[in-house]
Amino acid sequence: MVDAVVDFFEEFGLIGMFIHSFVDAIFFPIPAFFLQVSLSIIHPSQALWLATVGYIACLLGTPVGYLIGRLLGDKVMHKVLKGKSIHAASNMFKRNGEAAILIGSFTPIPFKIFTILAGCFKFSIWKLIGYAALGRAVKFYAVGVIFYYFGRSSENFVTSYLSIIFGIIAVILFLVYYIRRKIRKKQHQTIKGETEITS
Repeated sequence: MVDAVVDFFEEFGLIGMFIHSFVDAIFFPIPAFFLQVSLSIIHPSQALWLATVGYIACLLGTPVGYLIGRLLGDKVMHKVLKGKSIHAASNMFKRNGEAAILIGSFTPIPFKIFTILAGCFKFSIWKLIGYAALGRAVKFYAVGVIFYYFGRSSENFVTSYLSIIFGIIAVILFLVYYIRRKIRKKQHQTIKGETEITS
């Protein structure tokens, strides 16, 4: 099914990249990553353009996914989005929505889950767009830059190792966020304790 979808959008070039990336942020089950890689292999010289088109389309689709979650809530989420990914993303959002979106940009969990969950949890749409802009830029342009400078020879690296690298980045971001949160909590408790002693 993935190959059939990619082949279909591939026929439309940059327009196909735009459409696929747009719907990927809303409901589409197959990530635009596959189309970006496929088109970049065919046209390495256009890899940065493909990354830009995909990135912009993803950002335009992000608020649409958010509105779906905001207006239709849990019902549509469980109908459109299925599997353990929902549970994992929900837990991340309950702990901290900002970290969930940024880390989610690098994980294999479909990004549309985060856009819809942001609406369900009434998360700030501006923060959603801001963190999505940061995370998705890295993901789209990493592929674009690699293919632009190294051409078709980079296919194996992108398809075999880039997802692993993104996963490592996600883990590092999580650890940084976790440590930072612990430090802030400890500082808050220290300040609170000093305030109680002086009072």
